[in-house]
Amino acid sequence: MLSGVCVGTNDITAASIFYDAVLATIGMSCTFHAEHERGYAGADGKITLFVISPFNEQAATCGNGTQVMFYAPDAESVRAFHTAALSHGGTDEGLPGPRDYHPDYYGAYARDLDGNKLNVSVEICD
Repeated sequence: MLSGVCVGTNDITAASIFYDAVLATIGMSCTFHAEHERGYAGADGKITLFVISPFNEQAATCGNGTQVMFYAPDAESVRAFHTAALSHGGTDEGLPGPRDYHPDYYGAYARDLDGNKLNVSVEICD
């Protein structure tokens, strides 16, 4: 069972502003913070995402083929997540919309300030 994911950042202050705004769109908030890390949880209070300055004091880097994936409650939240990411300095990796992965998929992709790829999606059933 997966307990959570960590993504590295080279600027914890900027990353905090980014993730506070972006994750709020899907009901997540920072429930833990220290000098070099922040933990984000959903309504159940379980931290599932940590944003950290690497403990080895080397530069944070993103992984090729790596992405952090989030569920959204609805298509509106997918759009809000993507908009918040771009308006807080992130970059577009795929506009909100349906994908041909499966018939009910609606999602979007963005990169955070450090290049970590983020995906947000919801299943839409007619």
